[in-house]
Amino acid sequence: MQAYLMALDQGTTSSRTLIFDKQGRVVSMAQKPFKQIFPKPGWVEHDPKEIWASQIATLTEALAKANLDAKNIAAIGITNQRETTVLWDRASGEPIYNAIVWQDHRTADVCEALKTTRKQWIYDKTGLVVDAYFSATKIQWLLEHVPGARSKAQAGDLCFGTIDSWLLYNLTRHQVHATDPSNASRTMLYNIHTLQWDRELLELFDIPAAILPEVKSSSEIYGHSATRWVEREIPIAGIAGDQQAALFGQMCTEPGLIKSTYGTGCFLLMHTGDKPVASQNNLLSTIAWQVGGETSYALEGGVFVGGAAIQWLRDGARMIRTAADINNLAGTVEDNGGVYVVPAFSGLGAPYWDQYARGSVFGLTRGSTDGHIARAILEGIAFQVHDIIEEMQKDAHTQARQIRVDGGASASDCLMQIQADICDVQIIRPQNIETTALGAGYLAGLAVGFYQNLEEIKSLWAIQQTFNPQLDKQRVKEMLRFWNKAVQASRHWLS
Repeated sequence: MQAYLMALDQGTTSSRTLIFDKQGRVVSMAQKPFKQIFPKPGWVEHDPKEIWASQIATLTEALAKANLDAKNIAAIGITNQRETTVLWDRASGEPIYNAIVWQDHRTADVCEALKTTRKQWIYDKTGLVVDAYFSATKIQWLLEHVPGARSKAQAGDLCFGTIDSWLLYNLTRHQVHATDPSNASRTMLYNIHTLQWDRELLELFDIPAAILPEVKSSSEIYGHSATRWVEREIPIAGIAGDQQAALFGQMCTEPGLIKSTYGTGCFLLMHTGDKPVASQNNLLSTIAWQVGGETSYALEGGVFVGGAAIQWLRDGARMIRTAADINNLAGTVEDNGGVYVVPAFSGLGAPYWDQYARGSVFGLTRGSTDGHIARAILEGIAFQVHDIIEEMQKDAHTQARQIRVDGGASASDCLMQIQADICDVQIIRPQNIETTALGAGYLAGLAVGFYQNLEEIKSLWAIQQTFNPQLDKQRVKEMLRFWNKAVQASRHWLS
């Protein structure tokens, strides 16, 4: 009867539930957007209760769509927007404030001050650069600015969690407060070498250890869904942050394999084996997952604004009606016409880590059209990926031969061809681009014996289309020269 896996995919702009069969095929999917809250420039928040309500709504809808119920589901996997920070009352489960989203920059000044004295020290412990992106300074801000929060935290009456912990806590009716190493390693509080919450980091940020979740592996039974939500308990058995889950879903389980996910942001991970690789080029060294007592690591570079730039073209500039329309609009021109867009709406991520950069358009002339701007936005996404790949290859001392792609924007043939041309590397799009949810499902399936081993899962990965470089290399070199000029001009805009 238990023929399916369920994945809760809690993203930055929407919550989704996907149900997969044993071959990894999607049999049902439900999605629900939720409100983005911008209290001040640079601040981004979500309502944790709305996140939870949207997630449980999609869970029941996905079951109903497929005419399934809980007895048909072998296990639930959770994947989530990472770094986004929630503090809630341990007894009541009520959040004490909105979730502070990974994109939020309210603690940028705190991070800039820390960089002057603790940058290398923090990197050596966590594999992370000092940035407002991560959870530590968000927790610190909440404890300092929400009345009564610090005293409650010190008394052990508050829980901290990234979104995976928040969902798990609610799914189990407040019985389980836990996370996995892939999410813990994004807090700037977790030591990726000792695999423990780091006492010295907690002291630095003045965060009581009592609020932290227990760190369990990425594939084990953490608890069961309460019967308030479904008529029968379902094991919750897999957790991974969205980018690590996509790496697993793409079966990048060997050193040197790279995946790039094109979502709200754009994130590249390279599997680096069973030991962390220290980056000399401003990339992150992060935990990919922990399965069967073995920990895998990855190098990571994150583009803060990927698909969000396409959303801006639709909702802000109103040049297109749907996100998919960008392909047709970009196709109205042969090239970018000298227009370059740096989509640094939330600053620049790796390898620049410039919280004060802002989105910019360069090279406009009287002959520039909306088509040129549309193409330049797609190229701006691809250029950012190129910059990360360049540094990744230096750190890993290897040459990328292929990039496995997934996420919503990877469905764009236009973007994928641009990416292949700019990176001079083969782009491989699998048959199933829902690899983030799929990775969480696979992790859960391994934990409950739905799959016997990794080799069984690897056999399910299949190619849908490949994109090979076609553009003249000299032309690409010239484009990169102008791109680099545009990036430098957009940097430190607010500093």
